[in-house]
Amino acid sequence: MTSLDLDRIVVQREGRTVLQNLTLSFAPGALTAVIGPNGAGKSTLLAVAAGLLKPKEGRVTLDGRALHDLHRRDLARRRAYLPQFPKVDWPLSVERVVALGLTPSLPAFGGLPAALQARVQTALEAHDLLALRERPVTALSGGELSRTMLARAVVGDPEVLLVDEPTAGLDPRHAIDAARRLRARADRGCAVVMAIHDLDLALRFADRVVAVKDGAVLAAGAAEEIFTERLISRLYDVQARLTRDEMGGAIRFID
Repeated sequence: MTSLDLDRIVVQREGRTVLQNLTLSFAPGALTAVIGPNGAGKSTLLAVAAGLLKPKEGRVTLDGRALHDLHRRDLARRRAYLPQFPKVDWPLSVERVVALGLTPSLPAFGGLPAALQARVQTALEAHDLLALRERPVTALSGGELSRTMLARAVVGDPEVLLVDEPTAGLDPRHAIDAARRLRARADRGCAVVMAIHDLDLALRFADRVVAVKDGAVLAAGAAEEIFTERLISRLYDVQARLTRDEMGGAIRFID
């Protein structure tokens, strides 16, 4: 079981502190929602956690080993990262783009093994992409591209999955479906971390929450502890009203 840990992380850009002294642990089997206003540092946090951005201070470890000590191929096999604005410039087919998520697991020679072909088929089915499998990704809508890139991120069955706004641009059905699949992946033992603005989906599916404001962790813990009217109002600087029901609940903001 894989644990991803951030220890006293500091990130600075152009003399400005973007993340300040962050210490967090993302455990296997948990779906963690990273929430906060625009510019809070959520995307930077995920990029550091993925090993794509080196912090000025602190370190990130995977099962106790610093990320920079891991071979790139090993890291790519064990963790997957989906940025907020995924982009593909070449007119590759949807199926081909999804298969690229298996690159770290491919043998040195030969084509895609049958077992890996089955993974691609499963990912296409799971993300409602079968009818689009031959379509060039450059011809997709924003929502279709989001589903394609999420399928690419999960096709390799990573131990750690970091996704930045995975429901952005999706219609309600596909947004709920994406959140449900991330929840199921966590239930199977994956450490799943998603930065998300849709608080209702976070309230419904996440079991842990990290609230980030001005580059610092305002609060972190179990979802039922973080999702309170007082904390959400403080996080977004606007009065919040929280209702709970059997589906999770809803958060509304009041002018």
